[in-house]
Amino acid sequence: MKKFEPRPGFVVQAFRFALDPNVTQEQRLRSHCGAARAAYNWAVSWVMASWWQRKAEASYGIVEEELTPWRPWSLLALRKVFNEVKKADPRFAGWWQENSKEAYSTGLANAAAAFDNYATSKRGQREGKRVGMPRPKSKHTARLACRFTTGAIRVESDRRHVTLPRLGTIRTHESTRKLQRRIANGAARILSATVRFERGRWFVSFQVEIQRATDRAPARPDVAAGVDLGVTCLAVIAESQGTVRFVPNPAHYDGALKQLKRLSRRLSRRQGPDRRTGQRPSRRWLAANTERNRVHHRVANLRADALHKLTTGITAEYGTVVVEDLNVAGMLRNRRLARKIGTCQVN
Repeated sequence: MKKFEPRPGFVVQAFRFALDPNVTQEQRLRSHCGAARAAYNWAVSWVMASWWQRKAEASYGIVEEELTPWRPWSLLALRKVFNEVKKADPRFAGWWQENSKEAYSTGLANAAAAFDNYATSKRGQREGKRVGMPRPKSKHTARLACRFTTGAIRVESDRRHVTLPRLGTIRTHESTRKLQRRIANGAARILSATVRFERGRWFVSFQVEIQRATDRAPARPDVAAGVDLGVTCLAVIAESQGTVRFVPNPAHYDGALKQLKRLSRRLSRRQGPDRRTGQRPSRRWLAANTERNRVHHRVANLRADALHKLTTGITAEYGTVVVEDLNVAGMLRNRRLARKIGTCQVN
């Protein structure tokens, strides 16, 4: 698939806003995200069926030319087959019309990308950690997300609502003026929208082709800075002029640790879920879990805000920035340093 190229003088930028959906809209959001997961699982099982069939046939001594043909995993091929089977397959026949076609395209596109990543990784053409075969997603652990590329996707002129296909107009938790005024001036164009549930609430991210002015020059273009991840402090910045600056660690998690321990103890005394026995959580457990998660979400948001402000300030001040290359994943396995190192990461 050909990669999108913005027009000269334009760049692709994302704008993210929190949503405040009502009960009906939240049910539709979850339905669309569930449809994306169901389409992904169907695509994985459909492609893998031919793989396992070929493996079984080969074990019986069948020659290569007579084995079951490989099933294609390109997005175009998956979409064509899915459109044929969704009307008769009992897994989709009763409800597939309730959601936008974009929900199913999201799952099929994710499956196609997963198979591509696995194939390129197996051939040694993909850098980084080796990618395994795609596996079905569980509704208990899969992230809720759905992407829209066609249909009614717009930011309303009142700057407090967005419109998405089949979901209708949804109120935003914050003003959308930073995007709406650019669209009104003709300096931006929405390419796609992605809804996602994370940290206890719904978000919508718009991928926008936006006209960007020349980047502002840093305040000290001739000064280089080296940034080192700290343990007792958030970061250590060493300037080329010999000055060393220590950025204090806000320690948001340490500040909330006492409250989290208290809420975790209270949660442990409630009747929680048990998937082995089929036990369902009590209402008091759900309420206590929601309250504890709210503290975790606040800590994660504070961490992200601190890191964004730090990186923005560094890039706005120095002309050259050098960052130390660390194996952070390995450092997090050290139980004596994990909490301090984790405070420098965004959840």
